[in-house]
Amino acid sequence: MKRNIALVLSLVMAIFTFAGCSSSSNTGEAVKTGLAVISSISKSVDAGEEDGLAEVDSTVAAVIVDKDGKILNCRIDAAQTKINFTTAGKLTTPLDTVFKSKQELGAEYGLGEASGIKKEWNEQADAFAKYVTGKTAAEVKGIAVTAEGVAADKDLSSSVTIHIGDFIAVVDKAVSNAKDLGAKSGDKLGLGVLTSISGSKEPADADGLAQAYTNYTATTFAADGKITSSLIDASQTNVNFSKEGKITSDLKAELKTKQELGAAYGMIKASSIKKEWNEQADAFAQYVAGKTVAEVKGIAVTAEGTPSDKDLASSVTIHIGDYETIIEKASGNAK
Repeated sequence: MKRNIALVLSLVMAIFTFAGCSSSSNTGEAVKTGLAVISSISKSVDAGEEDGLAEVDSTVAAVIVDKDGKILNCRIDAAQTKINFTTAGKLTTPLDTVFKSKQELGAEYGLGEASGIKKEWNEQADAFAKYVTGKTAAEVKGIAVTAEGVAADKDLSSSVTIHIGDFIAVVDKAVSNAKDLGAKSGDKLGLGVLTSISGSKEPADADGLAQAYTNYTATTFAADGKITSSLIDASQTNVNFSKEGKITSDLKAELKTKQELGAAYGMIKASSIKKEWNEQADAFAQYVAGKTVAEVKGIAVTAEGTPSDKDLASSVTIHIGDYETIIEKASGNAK
């Protein structure tokens, strides 16, 4: 009899232990996930004795924010896309060029050699991200900056000497954009960036186009590797130039991401399911929640690269290959 009672108690304890283990992978407090991008084409120049330059600089931040608005985790990266063209309006940058983000470039970016503190861009961006962790957006916006745009605080300037205006602005924006999508405190945060210029074209009946198309994701991961939240955005930044190599775009124009454009992007008119780009991106991000990166990469697609799964195809008809890639990148750098 005693042996039977002991056996029952052992089984009960084993069940509770298993239940505890199976639910412990994501048991922290609910937190918000944020993503933001700030882009500029102000450094672009006309062709002359040297090739013209269409330069798109996009700074991106991903954050995890708690219920009090404090940043628990922050990741910062940038896509600096340079496309050259001649005075005859000919593109000289190959359209299949692979562009790495500044985080991916690391020491290849080359800032470390010129830095007074001998720190590369990615090291300084990481130092800034670490500095704002534990702060609210208001505290980030209050970081002291010199007239030259660099950090005035001695502790911060010992590890960050580059201009921080865009860092402050993009982190503030990411916190403002943060949403409760299922992430928990303790989850890892990854940031994925992927750029293509394949949509660029030389002048014909109209001005030429230097187009930097960059996809971004802020994705969080539980201890078991499953996605707990994901945000996807893209910037389709165009710099137009004439047959004479003169830039015709407004270099001071406000540049919005596709999420910011919303219905103004205009995909819904051509969409067979009458859904805008941002709606489809959000649907895909929601679909991958609870999946591992391997499962995301295994999502079935058609020959055209669109989802073949009926449930997913009912809300997403755009190509998903780039989204799978940036989520995989986010997983690779998640901390």
